[in-house]
Amino acid sequence: MELLSDGRNVLLILAGFGLLIFVHELGHYLAARWAGIRCESFAIGMGPPLVAWRRGIGIRAGSTDPSTIARHGKPALEMSDEELARNGIGETEWSLRLFPLGGYVRMLGQDDLDPGKVSSAVRSYQRAPVGRRMVVVSAGVLANLALAVSLFVVAFMVGVRFEAPVVGAVVPGSPAAEARSGESGATGLQPGDVVRAIDGASVQTFADIQIAGAMARPGQPISIEVERTRPGQAPEYLAFSVVPRRDPASGLQQIGIEPALSGDIGEVRPAERVLFDQALARTGLGPEPGPDGPDPLKALVGTSLDAAARESGGRPLRTQWTTASGRTVERTLQPVPELSVQRTAPHDGLPAEAEPGIAGLVPLLEIPAVPAESPNAARFRPGDVILRIGQVDGPRFEQLRAELARHAGRTVELTVLRDGAPLSVTAEVSGKGLLGVQIGRALALPLTATPLREVLGSDGTPRATAAAGLDPLPRTRIVSVDGIPVHDWTGLRTALATATAEAAARNEGTSVDVRMEAPTAGREPLEGTLALPADDVRAIHALGWRSPVPGAVFDPLMTTLTAHGNPLTAVSMGFHQTRTLVTMTYLTIDRIVRGSVGVDQLRGPVGIVHLGARVVDRGAMYLVFFLAMISVNLAVLNFLPLPIVDGGLFLYLLWERLTGRPPSLRFQSAATVVGLLFLGALFVFTFYNDVTRIVTGG
Repeated sequence: MELLSDGRNVLLILAGFGLLIFVHELGHYLAARWAGIRCESFAIGMGPPLVAWRRGIGIRAGSTDPSTIARHGKPALEMSDEELARNGIGETEWSLRLFPLGGYVRMLGQDDLDPGKVSSAVRSYQRAPVGRRMVVVSAGVLANLALAVSLFVVAFMVGVRFEAPVVGAVVPGSPAAEARSGESGATGLQPGDVVRAIDGASVQTFADIQIAGAMARPGQPISIEVERTRPGQAPEYLAFSVVPRRDPASGLQQIGIEPALSGDIGEVRPAERVLFDQALARTGLGPEPGPDGPDPLKALVGTSLDAAARESGGRPLRTQWTTASGRTVERTLQPVPELSVQRTAPHDGLPAEAEPGIAGLVPLLEIPAVPAESPNAARFRPGDVILRIGQVDGPRFEQLRAELARHAGRTVELTVLRDGAPLSVTAEVSGKGLLGVQIGRALALPLTATPLREVLGSDGTPRATAAAGLDPLPRTRIVSVDGIPVHDWTGLRTALATATAEAAARNEGTSVDVRMEAPTAGREPLEGTLALPADDVRAIHALGWRSPVPGAVFDPLMTTLTAHGNPLTAVSMGFHQTRTLVTMTYLTIDRIVRGSVGVDQLRGPVGIVHLGARVVDRGAMYLVFFLAMISVNLAVLNFLPLPIVDGGLFLYLLWERLTGRPPSLRFQSAATVVGLLFLGALFVFTFYNDVTRIVTGG
């Protein structure tokens, strides 16, 4: 429940939201006063008032009406302008209400929830000219946009740190890995590439790359311009054509890259400390013994691990690190072999899969880390390999997820391999179908999960895998390839590369002999042939090496967006950022309608507070930047052509300007009901999504 882990952050975000709502409603209020419309109430929040203030009455718990009635015999709403002036009472009650879900300015003769509540009084909303009412209705949106520009200017004057637009890891088989550069003939983005522009638009942060991928038209390529620098050479500028693909886990289109990392080992929240320490110990980066106790590592000295692993050819990496006490120590790390990303169409009741492996063979799953707060912390240990879950032997990831979903809210039987022996475990499954542990791949064991029988070829059409021809059982041990012994997945990859070297040189397919041992005692060894098509041979020889250290260990490589103290530059940057976000918000709505952005990505008030509470930890200027983004979104969403929001009211006024009369009360009432139902359903949906994310850590 991370949302509740830092009450200070939550209070800061709520105060920030209160500021955005106040500015929005203040825009309506000032415009209404300019138009000569009487404003009866100015409220922040919804529901009953917690505290209210009225000039001439003062501050009161709840409403000021009881005090007004006690003094003057009737509430201020029933007094004329002359009576208010004579009694020295302000016409507007300013209140803070129970539910922090918005706010409103109630004008005489205007009620969003009751279109029939009109008035013929001189200072009523209806008596103001249509043009002035248009200004009143749109003033809240304009106020939020002005606030956004102002906040952006403040942020850019000081400087805001973001993840740099530099490619870290490239996911094998991803759109980024398969991208082509028409001019140079280069294939694939590479770690270290600096992304300069996408579709001609300048890129300043890694988030710009993610947004461009998510917002791309489905199935359409985007042009990514990168700067690539090799040691001792001048920078090379390349343009790649990339077609983003929808990621089943996130629901968003992605190109398949991760942000570049700095060499600094990051700070972690207390709740993440156990996972963090387990990750460091697992990769050989535990604390250095010191005279005063453990001396934890703080930063990598020299080149990035990703670059070093990529150039290692699989050889051990000798690395240097500084410790908290300032010492320099050496650690030897073993690079991790990349495997091909094998994609499938939906099959056997499972969604589309993207499994790492080779020729349809897939490694077993393991549990690399167990959080201390996991309900299964006492049942699993880091390093446990999942041999079976429920009725599924040797589950792949999607099979594991499907079996957990079937046991959601109950227990499930698993068999794990621990210390070389199988062990039965009865584990608790959360209501969302989670074990509460990390899941990785058991690359140290040459055992297969349930093989894939069919994958998507390079042309996107399904084809049988090489493993399907052998039909090995789950948990089969791979003994040798063309007589070359295999002891782990690194050895399997190396043996296959050796056996297919001649075919790779000819860009052809080939067959290799394999020897396997079935998991069931008494079965004869399986000897057969893997018929590898040219696609598989090319994929095997394109595989590289990656760092064994999880990216979460390091702080990301950062860049600072700043106007360098120039206020004119800051204003220009503020307007540019506001315009970009307005466009992006409308594009997001368009992509949700088209289906390339899942509706499960929508966030409601709880989700925004949850996200904002995390944002506070990144510093004051990032909080200012975040509030500016929310202010833009509040402006855009308020001006959508929907009943009961400003955009719908503006359409009514436009109709009145064109026809000489407002829409009928019957139409307005029906539209209000429809609008309330829509917004209510949206609120319930986003609230459910928000709570689910918080509970499951999503």
